[in-house]
Parts: sequence; C-alpha cells; structure tokens
Amino acid sequence: MKTFLCFWFCCLAVFSADGAPNQPNIVVFLADDHGFLDSEVYGSKEVRTPNMLRLAKDGMTFTHAFVASPSCAPSRAALLTGLMPARNGAEANHAKPRADIRKLPAYLKELGYEVAAFGKVSHYKHTAEYGFDHFAHDAFHEHASIPAALKWLRERKNDKPLCLFVGSNWPHVPWPENDTGQTNALTLPPTFVDTAETREARRLYFVAVERMDAELGQIYDAACATFGTNLLFLHTSDHGAQFPFGKWNCYDAGIRTSLLITWPGIVKPGTRTDAMVSWVDILPTLVEAAGGAAPASLDGRSFAAVLRGEKRAHRDRIFTTHSADGNMNVYPMRSVRTADWKFIFNLHAEFSFHTHIDLAPRENKAGYWGSYWASWTNAAKINTTAAAKVARYEQRPAEELYDLRNDPFEQHNLASDPRHTARVKQMRAELEEWMKEQGDARKVFGQPRLLKATVP
Repeated sequence: MKTFLCFWFCCLAVFSADGAPNQPNIVVFLADDHGFLDSEVYGSKEVRTPNMLRLAKDGMTFTHAFVASPSCAPSRAALLTGLMPARNGAEANHAKPRADIRKLPAYLKELGYEVAAFGKVSHYKHTAEYGFDHFAHDAFHEHASIPAALKWLRERKNDKPLCLFVGSNWPHVPWPENDTGQTNALTLPPTFVDTAETREARRLYFVAVERMDAELGQIYDAACATFGTNLLFLHTSDHGAQFPFGKWNCYDAGIRTSLLITWPGIVKPGTRTDAMVSWVDILPTLVEAAGGAAPASLDGRSFAAVLRGEKRAHRDRIFTTHSADGNMNVYPMRSVRTADWKFIFNLHAEFSFHTHIDLAPRENKAGYWGSYWASWTNAAKINTTAAAKVARYEQRPAEELYDLRNDPFEQHNLASDPRHTARVKQMRAELEEWMKEQGDARKVFGQPRLLKATVP
C-alpha cells in the first residue's frame, strides 16, 4: 500500500490532470569562480553556506560534477550549447560560440518555454548572442542583477513555463571589502604557500562565497514562492576559485564543481550521487525535463535518469580542455579523468604558466585579494617547500598522472613512474583519440611566455 501511494503522488507531480506530462519551471543559479570544496555541503567548516545546505536537503547533491573548461567563457558556452569548446568555437576565454550553433534557449522555446537571463549567465556582454527572450545586467560585477531578477519574476504575467537563468558575480574577484575576521584558524589547501597575505585573501574569498550563498537563497525562495512544487532548481559554478592551481587549470580545484538539483516529486530529497556528469550534460537534461529530446550529435547526454533514481552512474570518463585567457594565460592543456585517475596533457611544456594572479596582482582597501603572490615568491627565496610550489605553478611537465583516491589534491605526479607506464599509455591514447574526434586543432591563442633557459 505504501509503495502504491508513493507511486501515485509521484505521478501527480509528473502528469497534469489531462494526463499530459507536466513541464516544470526551471531556475538555474550560477556561481562565478566557486571552488568545489568551499561550502558546507562539500565538507568545509570554515565558510557558511546555509542556502546550499537547504538545496542539498531538498534535493540531490552531485559529488562528481565537472565543467568542460576551467575558465568563464568556454565553460558557459559549453553549458549553453551542449558542445565542448573545440566543437562550439569558444576555446579561449572571452570567446563566443559560433553563431550557427543552436543554443539552449532555442531548444526550450521550441517546447513552449519563455527563457530569461539575469547577470553573468554567458560571458560578459555575450548574452544577446544566445537567444534569450529577455536578459539584463550582464556586465562585470553588475550586482543589480539579483534584485532585477527578483522584481521581474514577481511582476511576470506570462503563462508559459519559464526557464530562468540567474548568474551571481560572486565569488569572482574583486572580493568584498571586509576588515573583520580571523585568518589564523583557516586551513589552507596543501597547494598553497602559507603566508599572512594568503590567509587574508582566503578570508576575503570566503566572504564572497557567503554573499553568493545569500543571493542563492533569495532566488530559491522567490522561485519556490512563485512556482511551488512545479519547479526544477539547479545550482552550480562555472569552475574553481581564482587561486593557484584552481581556475585556468585541469586539476580538480579548477574543473570539479558543485551541482545541486531539486525537483519535487522527481528527485528524492537529501540524496547524494557519485554519478560523473559534465556541464555539457546539463542542456540535454533540461531539455528532457521540459519534455523534449536533445540531438544525439551533442557532446552532452541527459542524466535525467540519475535524477529520477533509475540509474546510479552516468559517465566513466570526463574530458576537459583549457587553451588561454588573453595573453595572461597562454597554456593549452587537455585532461581525461576517471573516478580514480587523472591524466593531463600539457600541449606546450616549453611555455611558462602564468595567470592574472602573478601577472596582474591587484589590491583593494582591505588588501591582499590579488597581491598575495608576492608573498609566495618572497617565501620561496628562503623556504624550499614554498620554492617547490612556485616552481610547480610556473613550469609543468608534458604529462601528469594522479592517483585521485590516494592523492586528491594532485600533489604527486606519477607519469614517469615505471609502475604506471601502461596506464599512462592507455589514458594518453584515449585523450588523443577524443581530441581527434573533437576536431581539436591544438591552436595556440595569444602570445605565450617561454620558460627561461637554464644555465649549466
């Protein structure tokens, strides 16, 4: 009897009175540069994210979600096209996908949806290229986007089902001005050089994370109040935080992301899944939820069956690409990741790795949000551990292999270990074949900086 009642209530949520499938209203809330581990949902005890916790309680938490590229424009273009960067054309940061490619709004509008975007949904000022019915406030750190989205939703009169994207600017730099708080108790990742400036930067970043979480709560409350239970709500981030070895990198700190989804009547509350999913999978998943089917030619594949509890697994491989961010970060890399192993191919190991962190440090009134790199290089002059971290940041080998079960922060490169020769060969071949299938031309975007020649 209990099983029958559960099935009956589920059917009420999925079907309307005339037996036709219900089309849920869809709200997607995107964070900007939020590291996977930097929330209470994923284990942090140093930053408060009560609204992420609410979503996790109300829905499903994905522990193995990954972006397609660890920089803003390529990541978001992959989300909105269902295609990886080499196939959609947005390979370098600030690039747009090709105009002839169909984007997510077109799929949903064909299914009868109104599609709107507020804030940083695509890259800055790219939103007009994606075909939203309505969009606003997509410039850099345009914080009016959140109240504008709330007002628009409150005043909306359209009877069509809605897909609403809202993009927060947090925790992207510059981080908020905040002169209070303790830094000594913070636990830094093992990839960081422990300096007072680094700790202060970390504290300010956490302030920004908490602002993102507060905005998430406002949008979630408004969506629930407007749509009740006929709501699919999705929260995720475009890639990792702007710290060394995070954003602009294929390490997990750059490509692994939070993903929380609520969908009353479909998604069982308080569940967690280890199913491996990619950001390119979000488009076909939302299209299926809306009652359609995305073309098989896309790189993305719907994981709606995972949401329904019908499947526990989705992908066995995650491929990721990074090319460049202007002339600041010209360092093309590709990676393939399984549940247990990561192989990274640095296409030009003769290039020196750099980012805005070391090339364009900046300060705000509170200091440190971008100027901590100098404290790393100063520490490297007198501390061998710091020197090794700085050297690893700037110079990478052509191939990297990591045992993720035993080395989750990817500290020990096993690519040259004879015990793993066969694994390296296999994963290299898989990655090369995938790049060939993608039509990846391995193009170098921007002007690279070469490693300095060593003096014998």
